[in-house]
Amino acid sequence: MSDHQATVAAIYEAFGRGDVPAIVEHVSDDVQWEAWADNTAQKTGVPWLLARQGKAGVLEFFQVIAEKLEIQEFSVLSIMAGGNQVAAEFVITAKVNGKATYRDEEMHLWTFDDAGKVVRLRHYTDTAKHMAVWQAAG
Repeated sequence: MSDHQATVAAIYEAFGRGDVPAIVEHVSDDVQWEAWADNTAQKTGVPWLLARQGKAGVLEFFQVIAEKLEIQEFSVLSIMAGGNQVAAEFVITAKVNGKATYRDEEMHLWTFDDAGKVVRLRHYTDTAKHMAVWQAAG
């Protein structure tokens, strides 16, 4: 397992424990979180998919997750690495605002700098599912 793969595995382990400070330790000061040039879910305001920057943005993301989502399942299926990037395939089931539930098979793409810190996270998902559940429960 590469160092970057081990870091991503540690991030998911920390997520499972609810240890957000441990996650933030792995990101750079200017990390780009969900930075996209054109993302429909962002345009419609799905709060957990909005672009954020820096450690404060990452903390804000996890605050949104804690407030809006009741995660019922989060299973990492595989973690793959190449160069300075790591992709993680996972399944998530969550209830949004206590009202509507969605299940999705998704990918995270983590990009690292030379110091081994996360400089970008992109979430590859079925944005239509996220938009529908946000519209139903938001």
